Amino acid sequence: MSHFDTPELAEAAFYDAFERADLDAMRAVWADDKGICCIHPGGERLDGVAAVMDSWASILAGGPVLRFRLSDRRARVSGDLAVHILRENLYVDGALRGVALATNVYRRDESGWHMILHHAVADPSPPQVEPPAPGGIH
Repeated sequence: MSHFDTPELAEAAFYDAFERADLDAMRAVWADDKGICCIHPGGERLDGVAAVMDSWASILAGGPVLRFRLSDRRARVSGDLAVHILRENLYVDGALRGVALATNVYRRDESGWHMILHHAVADPSPPQVEPPAPGGIH
């Protein structure tokens, strides 16, 4: 399991793994805990490592497709928990294809910060966003 010194580093690794469609890197971001939870836009609640990782395996199987530009991030840290609320501006081939509202929760343990919850829903009234810069977007 990878070691992330801050929740921000864990979050950057999460979106990087998503953009690269790298299941091993995605797995490294998540806590090894039966209590983890993921809710994809329009999807059911997935509980536990097996269900969450199976969902990511399906999503990432198509290879790299999405690029993210994150905006309106709000972060709160209390002890060993961090909550990030943000907009995921989703791009395909340089064109904005959707905006999701996301909540990412991280917990710190002896091996660093890891994701314990990702919940994303379609933004019902997305703001206008600028096109992404070339290369890394998040």
